Amino acid sequence: MKTVNLAADRKTDALRRQIEELGPWFHNLRIGGVETAPDHFLGDYPAFKFARFADAVPEDLSGKSVLDIGCNAGFYSLEMKRRGAAEVLGIDSDDRYLAQARFAAEALGHDGIEFRNLSVYDVGKLGRRFDLVIFMGVLYHLRHPLLALDLIREHVAGDMMLFQTMQQGSSDVLLVPEDHPFHVPGTSRPPGFFDNPAYPRLHFIERKFAHDWTNWWAPNKAGAQALLRAAGFTIEAEPEEEVYLCRAASIPFGELMGRPAVYPAQGPEEGTDA
Repeated sequence: MKTVNLAADRKTDALRRQIEELGPWFHNLRIGGVETAPDHFLGDYPAFKFARFADAVPEDLSGKSVLDIGCNAGFYSLEMKRRGAAEVLGIDSDDRYLAQARFAAEALGHDGIEFRNLSVYDVGKLGRRFDLVIFMGVLYHLRHPLLALDLIREHVAGDMMLFQTMQQGSSDVLLVPEDHPFHVPGTSRPPGFFDNPAYPRLHFIERKFAHDWTNWWAPNKAGAQALLRAAGFTIEAEPEEEVYLCRAASIPFGELMGRPAVYPAQGPEEGTDA
């Protein structure tokens, strides 16, 4: 019995060393009884957060394809595979995160998950659409957030999108007019709704937010919802604050603007279908 326990301890120690070598981790995953980020400043992240809106995602994803944009260490990619997704592709622009994700998928025995170094701005290179797109915790790190949503809608969103962004400011949503007047009728004064905290806003962060220089934008609630609609998504549910389950829909004014300028710089990568 001692020999068996000693072998198990050695295996756990070796696993812990591998996890530490791949660190630091932002996703706290449980691999062989070892947590990858047990001292995460947010707690058991993102598991505790996902538990609050997990019911918004279909429990059975059999036969479905999933694209996880900004996959980090692969928490959501792994979860979608657990739910039976036939195909899961996680993309990120950070090779360390991708190495963590590949290690986690292999260690947990999840086949059929691919991880690739690809930016959200390059999703057109994939040359295909997915049944579910996961776009969680990425928008506020982007210098061009609406372009990213346009690209997703134009090139990869086949049906559903699970979306999350940091929100700051008012949680109220103002019903804005269909057409904004330049002045208050009969006066030369600008309309007052631009001063309403519930008007759709996208706050620009010039320096740092929470010690992070990559936090560029913080929409209020109305702003986040307006961005989604403007890119051609309808919001079907808000299972938790900042989290939206959306479906691809028609693009506002699409018939007037023609095809949006959201084409990839290059065509689909070799081996993919256009």
